[in-house]
Amino acid sequence: MKKYLSIMAALALPLLAANAQSIKESDFGKTKDGFDVKEFVLKNKKGTTVKIINYGAIIRELWVADRNGKMADVVLGFDKLSDYETKSPYFGAVVGRYGNRIADGKFSIDGRDFQLPKNNNGVACLHGGKVGFDKKIWKAETQTTPDAAILKLTVISPDGDQGFPGNLKASVTYTLNNRNELIMDYSATTDKPTICNLTNHSYFNLAGAGNGNILNHEMTMAADKLTVVDENLIPTGELRDVTGTPFDFRQPKTVGSRIEADDAQLKTGKGYDHNFVLTKKSPKELSFAIRLYEPVGGREMLVYTQEPGVQFYSGNVLQGEVGKEGKKYFYRYGLALETQHFPDSPNQKDFPSTLLRPNEEYKTRTVLKFGAQ
Repeated sequence: MKKYLSIMAALALPLLAANAQSIKESDFGKTKDGFDVKEFVLKNKKGTTVKIINYGAIIRELWVADRNGKMADVVLGFDKLSDYETKSPYFGAVVGRYGNRIADGKFSIDGRDFQLPKNNNGVACLHGGKVGFDKKIWKAETQTTPDAAILKLTVISPDGDQGFPGNLKASVTYTLNNRNELIMDYSATTDKPTICNLTNHSYFNLAGAGNGNILNHEMTMAADKLTVVDENLIPTGELRDVTGTPFDFRQPKTVGSRIEADDAQLKTGKGYDHNFVLTKKSPKELSFAIRLYEPVGGREMLVYTQEPGVQFYSGNVLQGEVGKEGKKYFYRYGLALETQHFPDSPNQKDFPSTLLRPNEEYKTRTVLKFGAQ
């Protein structure tokens, strides 16, 4: 009997290993400057799998099940590193030092002025400048626990990098747990007063990357205001109530139901490209922000965040980029939900501050929870 049990236990070991959370590392090529890039594959017991490269801290693939258990990759991206270097519209990347726009690339701290690259049509600094965090190689550390696979990525941005003051050490920790949550923990410290606003710029399509547009996706968002923008998509400082507008997602609405409405803000953004002000009980509360649902396959993504806002971008300038497996990403084939502080906060005194001083720690969490209905 003991011999029989020993044989059965031995046979069970490969099955247990196959079901356990894991991390695998492999080569993902070299940059044009000759630096090695690695890919890390995190997998949980449910089979949910995320592939992340340490170039740009990019989420390259994210495989989740639909209501019938069929897996699909629900983020847009590329198969080759060279595409991320030369033509990516921030697919899957961590953007910084400052995610989103800073008007005229200018801001001041303690009476000192700073000038950043105006890489957004010559009118603003976008996502940290010409060489932001999306184009840097991050140092990687991995860990597994009984409940999760964990990847910590760290980058050093030197004083004066893209015009930002201070030596900034920033990290993002990706945790994929067995509750089907992908947790993103951001942190940063500096040795001089600076600004910091980190976020992930994944483009989601819950039907699968390249499988049509996102207009049928149903969205619920806990946001009662938006930051009104001018013709250059820079906030004017006005926080406008969403009641009675195409920006009211407090009750479930499909993305496409009002995207072509006769609304000046929608016309400016060529669709949705706006920061929404989240409804929160306290500033740093980790609270529900968004439910995104795709009705055909039933995949659902819930977003929780400590951030005060989220930039909802409906993929308005996608132009048929050739992505993974040769699939083309056409107009509105993906949407981004960038949890963040508000755009141009350094120049808007009434917006939540993005100032980071020495001896302080920038720290924020966003959680993506996947399921199917």
